[in-house]
Amino acid sequence: MADRKDGLVVRDVAVRPVVVPLRRPLATKVGDFSQWPLLLIDVTTEQGITGRGYLAPYLTRATAGLRTILADLGAALRGQPVSPAAAMAGARGWLGLAGYQGLALATVAGLDIALWDALAQAAGLPLVTLLGGTLAPVPAYNSNGLGLIPPERAADEALELLDEGGFTALKVRVGRDRPADDIAAVRNVRAAVGDQVTLVADYNQGLGLGEALERCRALDGEGLAWIEEPLRYDDLDGHARLAGGLATPVMLGENFYGPRAMYDAIRSRACDLVMPDLMRIGGVSGWLQAAAIADVTGLPMSSHLYPEVSGHLLRVTPTRHWLEWQDWAHPVLAQPFEVRSGELHLPDVPGNGLAWDETAVAHYQAEL
Repeated sequence: MADRKDGLVVRDVAVRPVVVPLRRPLATKVGDFSQWPLLLIDVTTEQGITGRGYLAPYLTRATAGLRTILADLGAALRGQPVSPAAAMAGARGWLGLAGYQGLALATVAGLDIALWDALAQAAGLPLVTLLGGTLAPVPAYNSNGLGLIPPERAADEALELLDEGGFTALKVRVGRDRPADDIAAVRNVRAAVGDQVTLVADYNQGLGLGEALERCRALDGEGLAWIEEPLRYDDLDGHARLAGGLATPVMLGENFYGPRAMYDAIRSRACDLVMPDLMRIGGVSGWLQAAAIADVTGLPMSSHLYPEVSGHLLRVTPTRHWLEWQDWAHPVLAQPFEVRSGELHLPDVPGNGLAWDETAVAHYQAEL
């Protein structure tokens, strides 16, 4: 192993696409998901350390574009110091031309996640500790199910989800053809789990403003902790109108492309709560900037997807709220993270804790 006194140096960047099955297929307003594409990113260094991260672009056909861009940007990192700040600065001019949204920012975020992992491993510290936090557990809600299933099935599935990790909070997808069926699903879940369980609802951008005004008002008395993305994510005016008229908090964030987009939504009063997505907010570096914005504006900040790395980051987020838990990457993880009593327990290992099950990776690897 090479001498580390001069810091880590990138040797290569490898990207592997896999498509894994979902243990519980999920139907949402924007699509039905029975499998989940992932791009596994490995940043190897001359010192023998490998930083890891993954991206989850929802659609298998989106992985090809991301892989091409990752290969291009990864090649530019060869021989460079492992420095998330320098990598972000180096990509800034490219982002200015390719765009600060969509696949461009997602690619930079994926590399950023792996670079931070390498730094934490080199320091011999868990990522959360490197960032100044502790390994205390992170409160989580189970988002592994309760899609747009028939309302009469929702109660049984809710109880299954609670049992998966001693959870005390669940997400219910809404946006069925009949508004009455959404109300029935929420009420069936509530009757089954009791008043002590936190319930949140997600429309997945499925409504227009007129319909959202009617439907969200109907849900306003159901004791939900938030209503998520009723409208298209960039309709800040519409969300501001909803947020101003509802007692239930409005949640936005999974489609914030970078911290400035989050600031624009907060400044527009489009949301009461925020939940950045690690891929879209800009990786670890983008998350830390977003957390500072949430802190100074006083908004509770939760996570969207990527529970493993997001768990580390929530521990250093001053206004941390809920971690969204899914086990969708578990088929390719050598050591899946543990959830007990409704809390994610971060592993006491250097880095972010991601390690691949290479046999599973080979089995699920996709041809693009």
